[in-house]
Amino acid sequence: MKKDVMILTGAGQIGMAIARRMGRGMKIVIGDKSLHNARAVAEILNSAGFDAEAVEMDLASRESIRNLIKKAREYGQIAMLVNAAGVSPSQAPVEAILKVDLYGTAVLLEEVGKVIREGGTGVTISSQSGHRMPALTPEEDEQLACTPAAELLDLPILQPEHIKDTLHAYQMAKRCNEKRVMAEAVKWGQRGARINSISPGIIVTPLAVDEFNGPRGDFYKNMFANCPSGRPGTADEVADVAELLMSDKGAFITGADFLIDGGATASWFYGPLRPEK
Repeated sequence: MKKDVMILTGAGQIGMAIARRMGRGMKIVIGDKSLHNARAVAEILNSAGFDAEAVEMDLASRESIRNLIKKAREYGQIAMLVNAAGVSPSQAPVEAILKVDLYGTAVLLEEVGKVIREGGTGVTISSQSGHRMPALTPEEDEQLACTPAAELLDLPILQPEHIKDTLHAYQMAKRCNEKRVMAEAVKWGQRGARINSISPGIIVTPLAVDEFNGPRGDFYKNMFANCPSGRPGTADEVADVAELLMSDKGAFITGADFLIDGGATASWFYGPLRPEK
């Protein structure tokens, strides 16, 4: 029997929290580079009464993304996209961050946007990091938003001589995510569908633990200790925002980015986390 399908990319805590919130009655097709991790999430969901299936998928590959979409469409129309895949500054080199988080996300939004059903919705998980980076020029923002995905990595601003380190690459990727969502929202709207992004701050997940134990661990611990909320967030709090955006209550919201960071970005610009000049 055909049913609506949710594509979930990234077998992590945030994606799973959103799937549990929004995936009732749907076929949930989980794509991750690690088939082991995808199967582990599918098992948890299936044990809780959901209908999930794991698929190996590499976000850095258009062919792999297309194969995931093809598999998903075997079960019915694609009604939801939850993109929570990616790598962090402590997990990968500059080239991999740009290929996965920037290029891969752009390709995924582009390809799903071609087949999303009318009334469909999507969220992609960006990051507070994109909000802390200094503003780009209007021309650079437009390049990130509108350059065909196949040509994105050829942009001058993304060449090695312009990327300082892995954190800068990550910030550029997340800024690009936000701009791509704005541009894709126009295209998705032609199909009667919506797409938004969520920019979490420090959320307690295995990826965050890698950051806590990485070279910038003290920086991140200080960030959540000195943000207005005084703590890191949880995956379920991100899912609260996703539920709004993907439900009928968010019917007038598309092409937007939602910052959910406990006030860390506010403190970065106007509070105790403000860098010394």
